[in-house]
Amino acid sequence: MSADPSAANNLNSLEKATGRLGQTFKDMSYFLIVILGTFIGLLAITFFIGRIVPIDPVLAVVGDRASKEVYEAARQAMGLDRPLIMQFFSYVGDVFSGNLGNSISTGRSVAQDLARVFPATLEMATIGIIIGVVFGVPMGVYAATHQSGWLDQLIRVFGLLGYAVPAFWLGLVGLAFFYAHLGWVAGPGRLDVFYDGMIDQVTGLYLIDAIIARDWEIFANAFAHLILPSFILGFFSLAYISRMTRSFMLEQLGQEFVTTARVKGVAEWRVIWRHAFYPIRIQLVTVIGLSYAALLEGSVMIETVFSWPGIGNYLTTALFNADMNAVLGATLVIGTVFILINKLSDLLYQFLDPRARR
Repeated sequence: MSADPSAANNLNSLEKATGRLGQTFKDMSYFLIVILGTFIGLLAITFFIGRIVPIDPVLAVVGDRASKEVYEAARQAMGLDRPLIMQFFSYVGDVFSGNLGNSISTGRSVAQDLARVFPATLEMATIGIIIGVVFGVPMGVYAATHQSGWLDQLIRVFGLLGYAVPAFWLGLVGLAFFYAHLGWVAGPGRLDVFYDGMIDQVTGLYLIDAIIARDWEIFANAFAHLILPSFILGFFSLAYISRMTRSFMLEQLGQEFVTTARVKGVAEWRVIWRHAFYPIRIQLVTVIGLSYAALLEGSVMIETVFSWPGIGNYLTTALFNADMNAVLGATLVIGTVFILINKLSDLLYQFLDPRARR
C-alpha cells in the first residue's frame, strides 16, 4: 500500500511547528536567564557600592548626636551587624519581594516613591526620544546624501553642539527665553499649582491620564510644562542619532549594490530609502535604544533646572540627604530599565535580522 501523501505532509508540518516552538521556548529561556543573571550582577554592584561609600546609614537615621547605645541598637535593627554576605542575601530577598526600605527624606517606602517619580521621567524621556528619532534620522539621511554641502555642514555643527553644550545651561537659557521672555511655554514643574491634585493618576503619565479623564485643559497645561524639557532632552538625543545615521548612511552609499542600483536607473528616493537606509535600520535600533536609556538615566540636570519631580531629582535629593535606601533604589531602577531596553533592542535586532538569531 502506498503512503498517504497528505498524512506525510501533516506529519512534516507538525514536526516543523514543534521544532519552531521548541526553538522559541529555548530562546525565551535564554533571554530570561540572561536578564536574571544581569539583574543579580546589578544587585551586587549596587549593594557593595552602597557599603563602601563614605556615608554611614546608621548616622543618617539616628543623627550624629545619638548615644552609643542608640547607635548600636539602630545598627542591629538595620542588620548591619551581620556578615556582609548575609546582608547581601537579605538585600536580594528584600528586592525580589519588593521591599526597598524606607526613605529618610520622605518617610515613605522607597518603592512607593519610585512608583510616583519614575513616570515623570519616563514621560519626559519618551517625548524626548520621539523628537530625537523624528528629526534626527531624516537629518542624518539628508546630511549623508548631500555630503559636504552647506546643510551637511550645518547638521554636523548642530550635532557637535549636542555634545558640547551643558544641559543645565541650555535649560536655563530655554526657561529665560521661551518662558520668561516669550511666554510660549509653562514654567518649572509638571502642572500649574492650580491644577495640582485635580487629576486621578492612573498611569502616572499626565498626558495619558488627562486623555483618560478627557480633561483637555489639564492636558494642555501638562503639555505646556512638558514640551521645553522634552525638547532639550530631544536635542541631545537628536544630535547623537543624526550623527550615527549619517555615518551609517555614508558607509552604505559607498557600497557596490547602491552604485549598481543607480546605474540601472532606479529612482533616487528608492536608492536612498530602500537600498541604503533599509540595511541600517538594524544598527539604528541599537542606537535609539541606547539613546533612550541614556535619556532615562541622564536627565538629572534637566529635572533639577525644571524642578521636575522625576527619578533624577529624587536621586539628587537622596544623595544630599545621605538617604542610602533611596539612592540604591533609584540606582537599581535605572539599571533595570537600562538592562530591559538593551535586551528588547537585542530581540528587535533578531526580529529584523534572522541571521542574528541563535
